[in-house]
Formats: sequence, C-alpha cells, structure tokens
Amino acid sequence: MYRKWVLLAVSLSFPTQFTAQSASTSRDFTFQVLASQPWTDTGLDLQPGDVVEISASAFVDEAAESGTPACNPAGVSTAGQSVLPLPNAKPGTLIVKLHAHGATPVLVGARRELHVDEASHLFLGMNSSDMSLCQGGFTVQVQKISGNAPATSTQPSTRAEQLKSQLGNAAQIFLSGQFGSGTSNATSAGSEGASVVPAPTVSNTPLDAGLRAEIDGLPRRVNDQFNNLGDMVNFVIVGSQKDLQAALEAASWHVADTDNTRAALNAVMDTYANKDYLTMPMSTLYLFGRKQDFGYEMAEPIAMVASRHHFRIWKAPFTWRGSEVWVGAGTHDIGFAKDRRNNNVTHKIDPAVDGERDNVASSLQKAEKTKTLTYYLPSNPVQDAKNATGDGYHSDGRLIVIFLQ
Repeated sequence: MYRKWVLLAVSLSFPTQFTAQSASTSRDFTFQVLASQPWTDTGLDLQPGDVVEISASAFVDEAAESGTPACNPAGVSTAGQSVLPLPNAKPGTLIVKLHAHGATPVLVGARRELHVDEASHLFLGMNSSDMSLCQGGFTVQVQKISGNAPATSTQPSTRAEQLKSQLGNAAQIFLSGQFGSGTSNATSAGSEGASVVPAPTVSNTPLDAGLRAEIDGLPRRVNDQFNNLGDMVNFVIVGSQKDLQAALEAASWHVADTDNTRAALNAVMDTYANKDYLTMPMSTLYLFGRKQDFGYEMAEPIAMVASRHHFRIWKAPFTWRGSEVWVGAGTHDIGFAKDRRNNNVTHKIDPAVDGERDNVASSLQKAEKTKTLTYYLPSNPVQDAKNATGDGYHSDGRLIVIFLQ
C-alpha cells in the first residue's frame, strides 16, 4: 500500500512558486504536569527571540487520599517542604527550566510570559520535593511564538501546486522511513511531538459510582491479531451510534477506508478532482474479542500518509442509563518507524498519548456536541507501556468520559 503512495507522489512535480508569509509563527501546545513526576519534557526547542506564553489550571485526582490538598499552579499551603527546587517560591507552584541539567528553575505560577535569549529546551515541573504534596496536577497551555522564522515559506500559491506539494512531502517522509535515509530509524512529521489543541473544559463533578465500576471493568489496552497488547483505552463516549457519528462528522473526523485497494483508487480520484484524500486505511486492532467498529482520523490533506490524528472505537458490552457506550483508543501518528514484529515500516506514534485523548474531546467540545466531559483515573491505570509494534508511550493513566448532546 505504501509503495503505491510513493509511486503516486513521485509522479507529480514539485511547486516552484511561493507566497510570502509573516516573519513570526505561533503554535499552541497542551501538557499535563503531575505531582508524581519531577519534570515533564515538553519536547519544545526554543531559540533566541522566541516568546513563550504559559498558563495553567488544576485538575483533581479522584483516586488520591482524602485530606490531601488539590494541586494549584499558584502553590499550596503546606508544611514539611524544607528542600524545594525553587526555595523562594511557594510549594507546589508551577515552575519551568530551560535546560535539562544545571538550570535554575523559573517561577511561572498560574500564568507567565517568557522571552528566550539563548537556545533552550522547555521542561515543566512542580515546586516540590514530595510526590504526595498535593493531589492531581496541572493542565498547562503553552503558546510558542517563534521570532526568528524566515520571511518566506514554501507554501504553494495555487491549489494544484498545494496538492502536488502535499504528495511530495508525504513521499519524502515515507522514503526516509522505508529506506533508512536520515539520521534515525524514525522520521517525525511533527518533531516537537506535542498536541496542538487546547485542553478540553472538564467537569469536576465525580462520575456516578455505577459508571465508574463499569469503566474499571473495561480492558485497559487493545491487542493485535497475535494478541500482542498495544494502545491504551483512553476515552469513553456515551451516546447513540447516530449521535456519535453526527458529532464526529461535525468535529471534522473522517471514517477511515477499510480496503487498501479502494484507498489507493480514492486517493488518485480525489487528487485529480482537486480534492483532499483524508481517509487513509488504518490497521485492525481488537477489543472485547472483536475488531474495531469504526476507525476515524483527522489530518493534513494527503500528508496524513505520514502524520495524522486517529482513533479506533468499539461499542461497549453495556449501556448507561439507556444510552450506548463507546470505548476508544486514540494515538497521533508523527512519522514512520521500523515494526519490531517483522522489520517492516509502520507508523510511529507520539509517545505522549494523552494529547490525542484530549484532542478527541476538544474537537467534539469545539463542535458543540458535548454535554459534559470528565476525567477519570481507573483502578488499574496504564501509565507506561509499549504498543503492538514495540514503540513506548506514557500517560497520566486517566480516561476522559464524554457525554454527547
């Protein structure tokens, strides 16, 4: 299937006309900072002239012991914190550092703007030496404004050139993964590897005890046809199939093709009709002993050969107050890597899988198709694991439960 993509891509010429762009660019990222984790590596490299705007809000870990205060990015009032990463700041407040080793932390609190004057790398943390200082953590939004972007870009000036460029870029990314060109065995289409969507607005009202019990009984991970455990189950949607499909369509999710031959034909026909091909097939995975009921994806047109947001979803074997329940596993493809099962080329996922969980929720919320959204930490959470192809991933272990309109 991938070779067909390459043949299609390299048969088209690259654009030669470009349009001027602004000298500065801005990107938004969302991260989770936990009380149990000393530092969170954002994956963001910073250059002199960059501006970083950081804001944070708290979330509560429902499984934490009662009596433990909730985390607060402005800090918490507590005793026993004799040694702090930033001694002059309040315990538990949000801090950052700009180098992995030897860097003095910088106070952020609930909000701060940082001006970068040297090459740096952004880490987020909590001003604490005690993992049990508070319960929960922070949802941190980072806006990176690059001040040294080139004044021109390689954006094609016509629709036909845009399609050719998308195919060409996808082919280059594919070839790097297929034949090992470049400096590593994986080629990332988003080297900063973080979610670029805002965190969803969630309810602090605990889930009903009965629904919590049903979610606790769900399998935590999906598996492939060889029963290798893979992606984690990271979201639950409550609503009818009709409402589910309508909501996902409104949120710009596309049903994936299920047949490789049909997919190749669709890609060719859409390209020559000046459309975008947005429904590339995804592999079959299993939950509840059966393959996914639906696969959905969201991506840049055609370049989704290398990079796409996507998830698989299964109808749960139970209902909730008369409504169907859907169980999903979402990941963000960021390039190609070698499949450790067979040495073939496969997609590489962003190891910070919570970003795709939040992307699904945020997209539905933005489309105004949700009633409420609630994070839930199950009794046996997945926090560090590997998918079926051997790539590692990490999570705070929480699922997001989405109730549709």
